[in-house]
Amino acid sequence: MPSFGIMTAPMQVDYHDILRVWREADAIAEIEHAWLFDHLLPIAGDQRGPAHEGWTLLSALAAQTRRLRLGLLVTSNRFRPPAMLAKIAATVDVVSGGRLEFGIGAGSRPDHPLARREYEAHGLPFHDFAHSVASLAEACVVIRRLWTETEPFDFDGAHVRLTGATCNPKPVQRPHPPILIGGRSSATLRVVAEHADVWNIPGGDLDDAVRRGALLDRYCAEIGRDPAAITRSMHLPVSYDRPRVTRDAISAAVASGFGHIVLGLPAPYPAKVARWVADELIAGSRP
Repeated sequence: MPSFGIMTAPMQVDYHDILRVWREADAIAEIEHAWLFDHLLPIAGDQRGPAHEGWTLLSALAAQTRRLRLGLLVTSNRFRPPAMLAKIAATVDVVSGGRLEFGIGAGSRPDHPLARREYEAHGLPFHDFAHSVASLAEACVVIRRLWTETEPFDFDGAHVRLTGATCNPKPVQRPHPPILIGGRSSATLRVVAEHADVWNIPGGDLDDAVRRGALLDRYCAEIGRDPAAITRSMHLPVSYDRPRVTRDAISAAVASGFGHIVLGLPAPYPAKVARWVADELIAGSRP
């Protein structure tokens, strides 16, 4: 059976609006997980509008919910040094009682100007995509080691260098929270094959997603990993006015092997939107 979750992009909305939706979803068994994104400035709508910092907001929502698994879809590896990110994520896993799904990606591509401006606005370096993917691979190694190793260690990579690295407290989940990696490029899929428990891709072009999935299968085979060990996840935008379009997209994604569905809810959120998602989209998409 597929699992279903919601995504509330934390831009152009108030904290209490998101909190309302997450609390409602937390009481609805059909909704198993909930997600935020990781941008420091809005990437749509009013460019001067609000955009809440993802990990800070996630920790607050973790403390206000009890059942939902939760995460960022996906953390930009460009924003935070990986050892610091490991500490942040471990803290959220503790706050949530072991409900974190650790979503991470290489960060926005250079050809996305609305995303790129947030790096310049916050004094963050913006390297080319080859650099960001290689950095992601090293970050996955470092983060997993910090979560699982009890003794401090040094790490001397091409992009990450640590001395006496350690993480205490550890995440609640053992051996560590599930690692979800988002992306579609060939280079990113090689990182997915080696490090991910879940692979996420945006919906919109199902044929391309299926082709990317086949490429991931090939990369897994090359390193001797069972492709079935990686759950296939897809983010699908929700239409409040045309629920049948969303239901059809869900059914097609599930039939194509994507068993982890994240439903993106556009703001403003209608009253009782989580109940509507469960009744109109999740129940309605099942045969």
